[in-house]
Amino acid sequence: MIILYFPNYTTTHLEDWVSIWYIRRGFLSPDQLKAIKIAKKMDIFVHRKPKSSSYLIHGRYKGITLDSREDKLVQKEQFYHELGHILRHVGIQSMMPEAFRELQERDARHFTLYAALPFHMVSKYNLSDDHIIERWVNDFKITPDLCETRLECIRAREFDYATLNR
Repeated sequence: MIILYFPNYTTTHLEDWVSIWYIRRGFLSPDQLKAIKIAKKMDIFVHRKPKSSSYLIHGRYKGITLDSREDKLVQKEQFYHELGHILRHVGIQSMMPEAFRELQERDARHFTLYAALPFHMVSKYNLSDDHIIERWVNDFKITPDLCETRLECIRAREFDYATLNR
C-alpha cells in the first residue's frame, strides 16, 4: 500500500522534470543518489580541487569541479548545482547579460533542491515526523540547511494549494 503523505501538494514543472530524469535513469531511492554514480551515467567527469565549484563543457567533454576544502555534504550540494547547469543551461555565463546569468543561477538553486531531495523519493516520508530533517540528512547525505529549505518549500506550496482550494 502506498501512503500519500502530502495530498495537498502540487509539484512544479522543474520538480517533475527532475523526478522523471531520475526515474528514467533508474534512480529510485536515496541510497542511489551518489555524485559519482550520477556523473558516470551522464559521462561527466568529477574533480575535487581546492577552488570554487564550477562546471565545464568543451566539445564532448563535461566536467564538474567540487571544492575539496568543503565538507562532503556541501560538495554533494555543489555537485547538484553544477549538474543543473550542465543539464539545463547553455552559454558561457561570464559572457551573458547579468539578468540572464542570475536567472540561470536561480534555476540551478531550485534544481539543487529538487535533485538533492527529489519528489518521487521525499513523497514517501511523513512530513509530520519530528525527526524528518535528521532522516533526510542521513538518507540523502546532504546538509540540514538544504533539508530545512526543501521542507519549508513543500509546506509553503502545500499551504498555498490548500488555501486556494477552500
